[in-house]
Amino acid sequence: MPELPEVEIVRRGLEPFLVDKKFKHVELRRPDLRFPFPEHFTERLQGKKVVSLGRRAKYLLARLSNREVLVMHLGMSGRFTVATPQGRGGMIGEFTHDTGRDPAHDHVVFRMESGTTITYNDPRRFGFMLLIPEDELETHPLFSGLGVEPLGNELTAEYLAAKARGRRADLKAFLMDQRIVAGLGNIYVCEALFRARLSPMRPASSLANGAGRPTGRAERLVQAIRSVLWDAIEAGGSTLRDYRQADGSIGAFQHTFSVYGREGKPCAMPGCRGIVRRVVQAGRSTFYCGNCQR
Repeated sequence: MPELPEVEIVRRGLEPFLVDKKFKHVELRRPDLRFPFPEHFTERLQGKKVVSLGRRAKYLLARLSNREVLVMHLGMSGRFTVATPQGRGGMIGEFTHDTGRDPAHDHVVFRMESGTTITYNDPRRFGFMLLIPEDELETHPLFSGLGVEPLGNELTAEYLAAKARGRRADLKAFLMDQRIVAGLGNIYVCEALFRARLSPMRPASSLANGAGRPTGRAERLVQAIRSVLWDAIEAGGSTLRDYRQADGSIGAFQHTFSVYGREGKPCAMPGCRGIVRRVVQAGRSTFYCGNCQR
């Protein structure tokens, strides 16, 4: 599944083709994706202008001129294709090596008044689109329980310490909990813990001291989360099985993974002679170096 950096890259790729543009015609080629489309979906979009295109966790949020929000989630395999009258565009959000694009999986077509056509393709149909009134967005079940954005100012060592104090969960489970930090996924949690030199099995409570103040581990972890996400965004995301950039090129961050997918290989930390290990936590593969991550 695309993680936060990949969704942010899709947002940036779509922004110039959506923002300040109006939907001229919306075509649905099936009645549902993961969920049924909202009632009168096409009518509620046609003629409306996209005021802004944001992101919350792994959701794309297109705020419309009628004060509704078009919420889009890519699921496992969702991607957008843009075609402009000038021949610009390409695939936005194909996070897969050599998957191609079967038109049979083109499920939603947005035709904009600018002449641009934006097509949503999703072979597995785990993605979805919703329309939510803007003033109800924060209280909607999808968003009301989400934690802070990992790239926002609210993610601090103090915040992590307050959330971690007395927690029995391990660090991996703690960071994967969307109620604490929104948008972090398996890849970037593994990479952030490596950069912070923290074991994924370490108790989350070790981020706080007896008085509830952040430890040095919490400080290192915040810096590691931010740096790994920004580095991934700058590299164009990670191409594993479901991702391409707006121009059709693949992301490059997977070439710089320190631990993810590197089981049995030497640790990338300078001076460390450890070997990357793989364990399963909560049904997900965790990669780490048992030598330098404590």
